[in-house]
Amino acid sequence: MVRGAARQRLPRTGPVSRTTGLAEKPPRRRRSRTELALKETMSTGGGEDDIPQGERKTVTDFCYLLDKSKQLFNGLRDLPQYGQKQWQSYFGRTFDVYTKLWKFQQQHRQVLDNRYGLKRWQIGEIASKIGQLYYHYYLRTSETSYLNEAFSFYSAIRQRSYYSQVNKEDRPELVVKKLRYYARFIVVCLLLNKMDVVKDLVKELSDEIEDYTHRFNTEDQVEWNLVLQEVAAFIEADPVMVLNDDNSLVILSNRLSETGAPLLEQGMIVGQLTLADALIIGNCNNQVKFSELTIDMFRMLQALEREPMNLASQMNKPGLQETAEKPARRENPHKYLLYKPTFSQLYTFLAASFKELPANSVLLIYLSATGVFPSGRSDSEGPYDFGGVLTNSNRDVINGDAIHKRNQSYKEMHCLHPGDLYPFTRKPMFIIVDSSNSVAYKNFTNLFGQPLVCLLSPTTYPKALQDQSQRGSLFTFFLNNPLMAFLFVSGLSSMRRGLWDKCHDYLRKINRDIAQLLTHSRSIDQAFLQFFGDEFLRLLLTRFIFCSATMRMHKIFRQETRNYPESYPQLPRDETVENPHLQKHILELASMLDVRNVFLETTLDDY
Repeated sequence: MVRGAARQRLPRTGPVSRTTGLAEKPPRRRRSRTELALKETMSTGGGEDDIPQGERKTVTDFCYLLDKSKQLFNGLRDLPQYGQKQWQSYFGRTFDVYTKLWKFQQQHRQVLDNRYGLKRWQIGEIASKIGQLYYHYYLRTSETSYLNEAFSFYSAIRQRSYYSQVNKEDRPELVVKKLRYYARFIVVCLLLNKMDVVKDLVKELSDEIEDYTHRFNTEDQVEWNLVLQEVAAFIEADPVMVLNDDNSLVILSNRLSETGAPLLEQGMIVGQLTLADALIIGNCNNQVKFSELTIDMFRMLQALEREPMNLASQMNKPGLQETAEKPARRENPHKYLLYKPTFSQLYTFLAASFKELPANSVLLIYLSATGVFPSGRSDSEGPYDFGGVLTNSNRDVINGDAIHKRNQSYKEMHCLHPGDLYPFTRKPMFIIVDSSNSVAYKNFTNLFGQPLVCLLSPTTYPKALQDQSQRGSLFTFFLNNPLMAFLFVSGLSSMRRGLWDKCHDYLRKINRDIAQLLTHSRSIDQAFLQFFGDEFLRLLLTRFIFCSATMRMHKIFRQETRNYPESYPQLPRDETVENPHLQKHILELASMLDVRNVFLETTLDDY
């Protein structure tokens, strides 16, 4: 995830070479530091001369591995956040060193305890960094299996109470390490939908923060309390609960499952494009967020991932699991998560994705951002005259004046206009815009003849639903979990697992029929069919049509057309979003939920 200077938040652990990150041989300064550590740690175990040579070598080797691991870990900060190739060898070397370090401390624990004074929190710190490595490897590759690896290490730290003695030491920086471990663990659990663990961790973190602020007069008390508030709001963002018979909450996953996307009919002619890269951008004001991940970004990234598979995780072998046997299923598309990027950062990442996009592949851009509207009437109607969406500014105030007070004759310099994306439409592009000015992207022009589709959110919502914007956009909610979004607009806040499963099966049938409507249409733009061969894009398109059809039939949405999603190119309404067969399905789903009264039936009189 990227914000500001567009880098991962990794702890500073010491100097590192900006070229290789680590020299092949330890430099003289590092060796002398190790020797000083030896003298300090061995002084408590008797005279230095009394220590057997083998034990001295054990401590020396441990100090060297520890020092080397810290320098490599710190070097991750200097790796470019964009581009998919330069970082792999560096990550491999870092994993390699931590693998050796972890095994070494296991094999020589007694000597390290006696001669080095190894503390449990130091073991926990090594395990925590391995967890971070797996998490950042997930961010780099979008392979969800590495989230399970991160979870296994973070979970072991908690189970083995590695940080339990930290609070007894009068060192606030050690307590902060513990708090940061909790925050990172919570992020991983959220991404894995382990909500029961999240709630336990939040309770433990709250107790730790209270103890920390009580013992130390710290300046970061407000910041840590804000972390608690953010994660609490994130957990409660979903407006509908699915309950078991004992009233326990059902944890739902919205990643792509084996039966998630509707299957293609035999002989169906669709494009062979593959979704390879995605930019997920979040810049909405006042939206629920945690760890630079807004709720909209969180929902969209899950819509672009398959269910994770467990790797053969072993605590004594934390290195990369390089296996000759690759999964039969296709990998997840690579993703960049950009939280409030500036225009220049967004463009840099966009250019990197464009450059590395393989042949016959698609670049997806998801924009969840505040709308920027044109300041006045323009004589022309070009790609820069309809406004767009807001990107972040490093400075909210320039020369004492707020940005929005600048001369209205100029266009907003922090706006991403449709025209800004034109150069990148030289390759297939799939755009999703969730914004109050999404319709600016309806004025696209396909200059290069490559497949191009824009799915655009409603620009307004009925007043009864507007107050929910802080908990995420309804449009993105439909693309992530269409059934839960359907329940929400129908006024339902909870339902039983049995009925949920029944409705979910029926929704799969609806998706299959939507897929047939699209592929059998005689007037649909071929761009839609070009993208239909990819499972992720097929699912997004069917969910978009379901969302649009639902809103067009819903009584409170029919007050004005701005409440409806749109697309570029336009879909043939009578064959898709206003198809009588689809409308009948929606009413049937509403009947199953006993909410048919909130939908109009006049369109079905002649069905």
